[in-house]
Amino acid sequence: MHTEDIDELKAKHICYACIGEQYLSDEIRAKGKRTKCSYCNKARRAFGLGKVAERVATAFEQHYYRTSDQPNDYEHMLQRDKEMSYEWNRHGEDVVYAIQNAAEISDDAARDIQSILEDEHGDFDSAAMGEETEFASDSYYQERKVSDAAWREEWRRFENSLKTEARFFSRTAAAHLAAIFDGVDDLRTRQGEPLVVDAGPGADFHTLFRARVFQSEDRLEVAMCRPDQQLGSPPALLAAAGRMNARGISVFYGANDPKAAIAEVRPPVGSKVAVAQFEIIRKLRLLDLTALKNVQMRGSIFDLEFERRLERAQFLKSLSSRITQPVMPDDESFEYLATQAVADFLATESSVPIDGIIFPSVQVAGDVLNVVLFHKAARIEAMEIPNGTEIRASTGHSSAEGWEDDYSVIEETPPALNADEKQQKTAAWPDFAAMPALVGKEVDSDPRKPSLRVMPDSVCVHHVEGVVFKTDEHRVRRFRWEKNDRSPF
Repeated sequence: MHTEDIDELKAKHICYACIGEQYLSDEIRAKGKRTKCSYCNKARRAFGLGKVAERVATAFEQHYYRTSDQPNDYEHMLQRDKEMSYEWNRHGEDVVYAIQNAAEISDDAARDIQSILEDEHGDFDSAAMGEETEFASDSYYQERKVSDAAWREEWRRFENSLKTEARFFSRTAAAHLAAIFDGVDDLRTRQGEPLVVDAGPGADFHTLFRARVFQSEDRLEVAMCRPDQQLGSPPALLAAAGRMNARGISVFYGANDPKAAIAEVRPPVGSKVAVAQFEIIRKLRLLDLTALKNVQMRGSIFDLEFERRLERAQFLKSLSSRITQPVMPDDESFEYLATQAVADFLATESSVPIDGIIFPSVQVAGDVLNVVLFHKAARIEAMEIPNGTEIRASTGHSSAEGWEDDYSVIEETPPALNADEKQQKTAAWPDFAAMPALVGKEVDSDPRKPSLRVMPDSVCVHHVEGVVFKTDEHRVRRFRWEKNDRSPF
């Protein structure tokens, strides 16, 4: 087409009502100027067709690619096969049809936009050599597959910076994690399920199992007496580093299945494992990593940020496996740095309030889930035990047939007070001399609200008699060659 004809096309106007694509239509309705539409002849807010063509070009650059006008090697092979009746058709959609579908506009408007873009992207030399250029009238386009390569590279740099550059106060790490997780509570899966779910009273997720390994009868008995103190999250001084916490940061690791809780602590054969069920007593918000693989991003190709969000969603689909991949014991101190940083960020810096993470079990296959509750949500409610109560635990007794395992706990409470004793007890001053460790200190200085309550009747002791390993066997093949010119080595 001549330059004058292209200028006339660019001078046309298209109104918001003639564009079915919601995002672009809304933008024209909000920012366009009121004028006569060249396609419906009504006076409405509209953009010049040249401006709409620019938006189409940008959207196609981000989300489409021009398919080859020649068959590939495999397709050539199929064509040459005389026993096959293969007929090659170019992949994708005709350029006009692709534009029409993308913007949801009339065929006339799509053809005008194609003419404008063909003129802008064509050149004399390519035409002389018979080479097809972008938006040529006989070109075809197909939607581009979303690639998360840039996000994967950023994650690699994030891990490397934690290992080799700055473990604390890393601006690179903070910026990367903010880009990944900001607004994560607004995302949904293909089934419409949220990525951040509620746990606690009234929710499907309202109890957790936690296990602890014992190799000493004395310590096991102490745990049986006070499971709230001994089977819950450890004190800071005893908190070892884990997948989601650094050493000294006390968190609560649990599972939705008692067998999974046992497997996660990896008990040695001959040890005993105490397992207790904990009730979540207040509403918590948990990020469900298992839902990331089904995350779906909805939006418009005419939104300039949509491409970045699509790539982020694609990366999130693989993030669960990255965070929960098995780590060898010798590598834990290094390989856990990234997941510890993720947990710290979500617990303290994220714009989305999150109390913990749901993630698939590394030790147990199937629909088994692990949960980590961050420090702020890891406090256990103290059991209601009357003052002066003596608690004793027993692991069994001797009989004529030998030792019999019999686990029990006996609570011996003081006798009930009569009315006069209760009045005297109430009027009496605390005997601080008998409690020198508490002088000048608050009895309960932990500002966190309790989130969990142990269920004492749920405590069970498991004897580890053996471990079953699931393996993939790969036989080693062995060869012997005589050293000569034909040796493969």
